Amino acid sequence: MRWLVDGMNVIGSRPDGWWRDRQGAQRRLAHALSAFAEARGEAVLVVFDGREHECGVVGIEVSFADGARNAADDEIVRWVETNGPGERVRVITSDAELAARARAAGADVEGAGAFRRRLDQASS
Repeated sequence: MRWLVDGMNVIGSRPDGWWRDRQGAQRRLAHALSAFAEARGEAVLVVFDGREHECGVVGIEVSFADGARNAADDEIVRWVETNGPGERVRVITSDAELAARARAAGADVEGAGAFRRRLDQASS
C-alpha cells in the first residue's frame, strides 16, 4: 500500500492553532507519518502547500506544491495517474473534489479526520 497524504487537509482537520506555526505543524505531521510508515512498512508521500523547508524526517517522501490554487491536489492526482496503476494507493483527504479525482484515477480514499485519529492512536 502507498499512502498519498494531502498534508494541509490533514493538518486542518484539527483546529489546534496550527496556523500560528504552519511549518511546525508540517514538521509534526511529517514526523507522525514517518513513524506510521515505519510501523506499517508501507510507503508514504505527503504533499504540502507552500514553500519548501526541511522537515527532518526519513522514511517518507515530502513534497511541497508552491504555486497555483489546488497545486497539491494536482500533484497528488498526477502521481496516482502516473504511478498508481498496478499499485494499491490510498489518498488521504477530506476535500471532495480531490477525493473524486483520486477515485477516478484508481485510488482508494480515506478522510483526513479518520486518518488523523489513526495517527493519534498509533502514537499513543
